[in-house]
Amino acid sequence: MKRSLLLCIAVFMMFGARADEGMWIPMLIGKNYDEMLRLGLRLSKEDLYDINHSSIKDAILQFGGGCTAEMISDKGLLLTNHHCGYDAIANLSTVERNLLDNGFWAHNLQEELPAQGVTALFLQSMEDITPRVKAAVGNATGEEYTKKFDAIKKEIEDKESAGGKLVANVKDYFNGNQFFLLIYKRYTDVRLVGTPPKSLGKFGGDIDNWMWPRHTSDFSMFRIYAGADNEPKSYSPSNVPYHPKKFLPVSAKGENEGDFSMIFGYPGRTNRYEVSYGVDLAINVVNPAIVACRDLRLGIMRRHMDKDTATYLKLTSSYSSIANYWKYYIGQTEQLKRLMVVNKKSKAEETFTKWEKEHNMPADLMTKFAGMYADYTPYAKHVVYNTECFRAPAITRMALSLKPLYDAYDRHKGKLDDDTLKKYINAAKMAYKPAYKVFEPRTDKDMFTEMTEFYYKAFPKAELPDVYTKDILKGKASSRAAYTSYTNNVFAHTFLTDSNKFNAFCKAPSFAKLKSDAAMQYALSFVTNYATRFQPKIDAFNYKKAELSRQYVHELMEQKPEKLFSPDANSTMRVSYGSVLSYDPADGIHYNYFTTLDGLMAKYKPGSDEFDVPAKLIELYKARDYGNYADVDGTLHTCFITNNDITGGNSGSPVMNANGELTGTAFDGNWEAMSGDIAFDKKYKRTIVCDIRYILFLIDKLGHADNLVKEMDVRY
Repeated sequence: MKRSLLLCIAVFMMFGARADEGMWIPMLIGKNYDEMLRLGLRLSKEDLYDINHSSIKDAILQFGGGCTAEMISDKGLLLTNHHCGYDAIANLSTVERNLLDNGFWAHNLQEELPAQGVTALFLQSMEDITPRVKAAVGNATGEEYTKKFDAIKKEIEDKESAGGKLVANVKDYFNGNQFFLLIYKRYTDVRLVGTPPKSLGKFGGDIDNWMWPRHTSDFSMFRIYAGADNEPKSYSPSNVPYHPKKFLPVSAKGENEGDFSMIFGYPGRTNRYEVSYGVDLAINVVNPAIVACRDLRLGIMRRHMDKDTATYLKLTSSYSSIANYWKYYIGQTEQLKRLMVVNKKSKAEETFTKWEKEHNMPADLMTKFAGMYADYTPYAKHVVYNTECFRAPAITRMALSLKPLYDAYDRHKGKLDDDTLKKYINAAKMAYKPAYKVFEPRTDKDMFTEMTEFYYKAFPKAELPDVYTKDILKGKASSRAAYTSYTNNVFAHTFLTDSNKFNAFCKAPSFAKLKSDAAMQYALSFVTNYATRFQPKIDAFNYKKAELSRQYVHELMEQKPEKLFSPDANSTMRVSYGSVLSYDPADGIHYNYFTTLDGLMAKYKPGSDEFDVPAKLIELYKARDYGNYADVDGTLHTCFITNNDITGGNSGSPVMNANGELTGTAFDGNWEAMSGDIAFDKKYKRTIVCDIRYILFLIDKLGHADNLVKEMDVRY
C-alpha cells in the first residue's frame, strides 16, 4: 500500500493548473497543500485525508448515487441539498400529508421516516492500480481495449468486494492514463429528519436556477442507521444511529470576503480536455437538440402537474431533474460562445500541433480529431433524440425493460429454460419499476403522442424507424390526429401500463405475447433502426475518441511537464479550495459575496410558484427574530459565493473554513461560468452556497427543531 501511494504521489506531481482550477484527489494533495496554506488553511494534510486515522474524508459521503452529503453529528445526522433529498421527500409525501410542500421536522428519533432506496457510500480506501490495468489491456485499441478493460475491472471489483460486503470500484483518471481502486461501505437504512417547505428549498424555482444573487435554502437532513455493530444493515426498527469516524463542527461565526474556503465532495463529470471540434459540436448540434426535446417534455409535464396534486407529487422530482439540465445546456451554450472557447482551444491546439512536429511525435492528433468529428457529426443528433425524445415517455422505458428478454427469446427461437427465464424476468422487473413509478396515464399519452411527432419532424424520412410508415401514418400525411389515434391504439393494446398485467406476464411469460404487444412493437422499431443504422457509427466514434483522448492527455503532460494537471471529475471524492469572493459579471455591475433575508423578502410574491414564502417566515422577518444566527450588522445572511471549482455531484458538498468547520452547503454554480464543465474560467467561476446560519435559523426558528441544533457541535 505504501509503495502504491508513493508511486501515485510521484505520478501526480509529475502530471503536475493552478490552485484556482481543479478538483483534486484528497489522498494526493501534494503540492496543492502549499497553496492551500497560502490561502489560509490551518489544518494538516492528515486532517484532510488519513488512511489510518479519522480525517475530513470520513465525514463526507456520496448520497443517493448522485449527490454529496456530510456528517454533522456523532449520531449519524447528515446534511445535503434539498434537491438531493427531493425524490425521497416526494415519495414520502401524500396529498393528505404533503411533506414536500409543507416541510417536515423530526423532533425525536421515533418521528424520522425511512427513505426507501436512498443509500450512503463512505470511502474506505484508494489504491493506484495503474500498472495492473495497463498490463491487462496491453496495446489494445478500440473495441478490444474496452473489452479487456471491462474484464480486468470486473475481475478486480469482484475480488475486492469481500463477497458483496463492500463496494469496489475501478475508475480511470486523466482520460485512461491512470487508474484507482476505490473501496466503499454502503449504508441503506437512511431516514428523513428534516426539510424546509418547497417554497424555501426551491425558492426562485427555474427562474433563479443557476443564477446569482440567490436566496434558496437548498438543504435537507437525513440520518444513517446501522446495526448494533455500526456496520451496514437493511432497514430494521431495531437499528441504531450510525456513529461516523468523523463529523464536521459547525461555524456560526459567518464569512468575510477573502476567507479561505474548501469543498469536499463527489463531482460527477467534467470534460475539460475536450478538443475544439467537440466543443463546436456541443454548441451547434448536441446542446440545442437536448434543449428542444426537454422544452417540449417539460411543457407536457407542467400542463398535467398544474391540474392535479397527485400528478404533481408523482412527477415533480422527475420534472425538477429534467428542468435543471434543460437550463444548464442553455447556459452552457451561451457561455461557451461568449467566452469564445472554440477559438481559444483552437489556438492552444495549434501550439500543441507545432510542439508535436518539433518533437517528432508519431501522430498528428488534431488532424485525426478533426476527421473523427466530421464523420460523427451527422449522427450526433440521433444520439440525443434516442435518449431525450424516444425514451421520454414512461411507456417506452417500460417496453425497453423487456427488450433483453425479447432478444433472448429471439436467439433461442422462443424457448428458454427456467433458469434463463428467471434471470431475464428478474432483470425486467428491476428495469420496469422506476419507469412505472413515474407513469401517469394522461401525461404519458400526451408525451407519447407529441414526442413521436417531434421525432418524425427532426429527421429525413429515410432515417426514421419503419413504425411510421407501417403503423402510424400508413401513407397519410403527418398530423396530430394521426399520432393521437396511434397513441390510443398503443395504450389500448399493451399490458405494460398495468402493473398487475405486467406481473401476470412475468409469472407466465411468452414470446408470442411480447411480439404482439403494441408498445413493444413501437419500441422495437426504434431500437432496431438505431442499432442497425447508427449504433455502429456511434460505437466507432466512441472507441476512437477514447483512444485519441488518452494519447492527447498523455502528450499534453509531456508538452507541459511543469504544470500540475487536475483530472476530470468522475464521481469520485475530490477537494477544491479557494476563497469567499464577490465578482463583476459585466461592465458596471458588481455582485456582493452574500445575500440576505432582506433580499429574499424583496423577491417575495404571494401565490407565486417561485417566490412565495410561508407566513411564519414573514412573521420572523418582521420581528427580526433571527436568534443567534444574525450577522454582526443584524442582517440574516441566506447565501454566499466562493471561487471553488465544483460541478454536478457536488450538490450538498460541505463548504468549510480554514479550521475545517462547516460554513454552508454548496448547491449551484453561476450563469456566467456555465461553460465550466468544458472550460474553467477563473474570472467568473463561482460556487453558490446556502449559509449554515440560514440553515440553523430555519431548523430552529421555523421548524422548532432545536433538538437538531443541540445535536451538532455549533461554534458561535
